[in-house]
Amino acid sequence: MTGTSSDARLITPTMLGTWLVLATVPLWISAVGLYPYIGVEIVIWSIYALAFNLLLGTSGLPSFGHGAFFGVGAYAFGLTQFNIAANIWVSLAGALLAGAFAGLLVGLFIAHRRGIYFALMTIAFGQIFWTISVKWHSVTGGEDGLLNIARLPVNLGVVSFDITDNDALYYFVLAVFAVVVVLLWRLVNSPYGRILSAIRQSEVRTAHLGYNVWLYKLSVIVLSAAFSGFAGGLFAMAQRSAFPDVMNLAQSGLIVMMTLVGGGLVSFWGPVIGVIVFLIARDVIGAATNAWMLYFGTMFVLLVLFRPEGIAGTAKLIAERWRSRSATPAVLSSETRSG
Repeated sequence: MTGTSSDARLITPTMLGTWLVLATVPLWISAVGLYPYIGVEIVIWSIYALAFNLLLGTSGLPSFGHGAFFGVGAYAFGLTQFNIAANIWVSLAGALLAGAFAGLLVGLFIAHRRGIYFALMTIAFGQIFWTISVKWHSVTGGEDGLLNIARLPVNLGVVSFDITDNDALYYFVLAVFAVVVVLLWRLVNSPYGRILSAIRQSEVRTAHLGYNVWLYKLSVIVLSAAFSGFAGGLFAMAQRSAFPDVMNLAQSGLIVMMTLVGGGLVSFWGPVIGVIVFLIARDVIGAATNAWMLYFGTMFVLLVLFRPEGIAGTAKLIAERWRSRSATPAVLSSETRSG
C-alpha cells in the first residue's frame, strides 16, 4: 500500500460505512432468509481474517497452519474462565496472550525461513498444535473439547451488559471489531507496516537497507497470532465451547481461501469481503446441497486463474476503468472547444 492522505486518517469513510451497514444486520438478516447467528460469525471471522492478512497480504508470508493460533485462543479463553477468573476482559486477554505466546514460539523456529519452507513449517506447527489439543485430554478435553464456556457479562465498571442473547453478542463483537479494525489499519499504514510491505517485495533488498528482517518477521508473526487468538477467544465464547477442529489443516485452509477470494493481497478490506462471501455461500448454497464447497472451490479456482487480485481487486479495476471512460468524453469535449 502506498501512503495517501486517507491512509493517515485514524478513521476513514470506508470504516464508518462498513460499521454502519454491519450495525443494521440484526434488523434485516432474518428477513432475507439467513440465520441471525451468521452475523456473529462474520464479524469474528473478519477479525481472524484481518489478523491473518497481516502475514499473507501485508508481509507476503504464507501461513497455512494459522488455525493453530485461532484454536489456542479459543482454548485459552475457556481455560482462563475456568481456572483464573470468570471475567470477560481477563479471559479475552488470556486468549490474546496465549495466541501471542504461541506465535512467538513458532516464530522463533520459522522467521528465518522464506517461501515454500516457511509455508511448510507453518503447516507442521499447525498439526503439532492440533495433535496436542486432541491428545492432552486432561487440559483440552480431547476430541470432546472444552464445554460449558459461558458468555460472560460485559462489565464496564459503572454498568454491566448481558450478552447471552445473540443480538447483544453481535453488537459486542461488532464494537470489538471496530476497535481491531482501527488498530490494524494504523498498523498497516504506519512506518512499521511499510517495512513489512518492503519485506513482501524483497527480503534481501530490505535487509540491505539496514532493517533486521528476521526481527520484523518475528514481530508480525506474534502480532498476527495474538489477534488470531483474540478472535478465537470470541469464537469460543460465541460457540460456548472450544474444539480441536478449528485447528486442523482444513480449517486453516479456509482462512487462506477467504482472504484470497476477497482480495487480501491488494486490499485491507479484502479479507472481510472474503469472509462475507464464504459464510453466506455456506448457508445459502449449503441449504440446497451438501456439495456447496464444490461451488465455492470452483469460484476460488477461477479467481486464482483469472483474477488473482480477488473480489476487491476486481472491483477496484472495474471502478478505475469506469472512471477513465467517464473522463475521456470530458477531455475530448475540452479539446474540441479549445480547437
